[in-house]
Amino acid sequence: MFSQLVVWLLAVSAVHAAFDIKTWRMNREYENYLQKRAYYLAEEEDRSVGSDIVLTAKEEIVNERLMALKTAELEAGLENPSQFIPWNHFFDVLERINSSEIFHIIQRMPKGGILHAHDTAICSTDYVVSLTYEPNLWQCTNPTTGALEFRFSREAPPSTETCQWTLVSEERARQGEEQYNSQLRSQLSLYNTDPINHNRDVDSIWREFMGLFGVNFGLLTYAPVWKAYYKNYLKEMLLDGVQYLELRGTLPQLYDLDGKTYNEEENLQIYLDATREFKQENPTFIGAKFIYAPVRVVDDAGIKTLMAKVTQLHERFPTFLAGFDLVGQEDKGRPLIDFSQEILQLPDTINFYFHSGETNWNGLTDINLIDAVLLGSKRLGHGYAIFKHTKVLKMVKREKIAIEVCPISNQVLRLVSDMRNHPGSILLANKEYPVVISSDDPSFWEATPLSHDFYMAFMGLASSRQDLRMLKQLAINSIKYSAMTPMEKLDAMKLWEEQWKKFIDELAA
Repeated sequence: MFSQLVVWLLAVSAVHAAFDIKTWRMNREYENYLQKRAYYLAEEEDRSVGSDIVLTAKEEIVNERLMALKTAELEAGLENPSQFIPWNHFFDVLERINSSEIFHIIQRMPKGGILHAHDTAICSTDYVVSLTYEPNLWQCTNPTTGALEFRFSREAPPSTETCQWTLVSEERARQGEEQYNSQLRSQLSLYNTDPINHNRDVDSIWREFMGLFGVNFGLLTYAPVWKAYYKNYLKEMLLDGVQYLELRGTLPQLYDLDGKTYNEEENLQIYLDATREFKQENPTFIGAKFIYAPVRVVDDAGIKTLMAKVTQLHERFPTFLAGFDLVGQEDKGRPLIDFSQEILQLPDTINFYFHSGETNWNGLTDINLIDAVLLGSKRLGHGYAIFKHTKVLKMVKREKIAIEVCPISNQVLRLVSDMRNHPGSILLANKEYPVVISSDDPSFWEATPLSHDFYMAFMGLASSRQDLRMLKQLAINSIKYSAMTPMEKLDAMKLWEEQWKKFIDELAA
């Protein structure tokens, strides 16, 4: 009986031992799993944009508040996905963004520079409307399209079958100020209350988009207005926390009331003079440079003319002229390969900042990305299709070619609907890809110079874990990958750091 009891006890002991070993192994496997999971998460965070930045004690205070707000918006989005702001079209949520505390913080934040913006699509719509109160301004309405056309003149410009000129002041009085201004605003921006159904495809929105430039043209190319418009944008930009600008422009012919016209060199001199004046008036302003960016819809003879012009401008403005680009809808314009032979003959001192990959196509328009890097482009404008080209991605990493991501522009112009699906999210997840956030044509979607795009990058493109460090790194990137010289970048960083410290001190308090 005793021996049987011993055997039973030994058996029970063995069962317990086996059970303990199995439990230990299961616990050990789970611990290993959790360790690997933590490692994965830590490595992802370590690879993301901003991960190299170590926050100060005051920055940590600001970051804690910022991330509490971000977490709340994200959790609300999980609860009700259709109400999550980046899921919606920008026009549908503009007022909600403007009332967001996150947006208010971002708007106060020094964001460095804007490296991708176009000359006649930058100032607020309110300011453009105010310009139509200037004296000697005439208008006509195209009877077919209903599009407005403006012209400054002491006397009525010659009328044609399609253009009967009337004074804007008289037309505003006839219609009533409110009705006239409302109609005018509808032709100065793409903003509307039904953006999804208003333009169903890329080509239709681009046609309307390009039409806005035509409405602006006669109004803004009046020489006194041209300079005032640019200086006002620098003012709006500075108020939005932006201290530096690289402006792309076509340098159209300007005019005045005395019949004088201004060529490209005279136009660029106006930009340079205005930049210097603004710098003297605003000591926190870093400065600006200009990228000559004519439209890519041109014949063979026109290509040679453009190359001669950019060479001439570079010789005249070697430091203010940052470089050369080609603009317009890539799907409809001539590809970079058509310009490549002439581009390769330009002086080595001329830098390139080519629009490339602003398309949803694969193996068609997006091939511009390959040509852009082979031609030595210092940055890629938009680069939306870049993840379809692995070789280009390797070149971007190796050569530090920054990608100019313009989130709101890409949504409005029908490349992406939900910001969480923007390819920029992958760029922000990997710090090896140089990236800057820009605004493209903020006037045409009634956005701020840069804050709305930073908001979309922070809430839509970025990971839920990316925080103030990412925003700070993006601001630094805008200086790091700018066209400034190394010495200019050192001075720029000092000016930016002063404003950043002030921003942190105020919010931490």
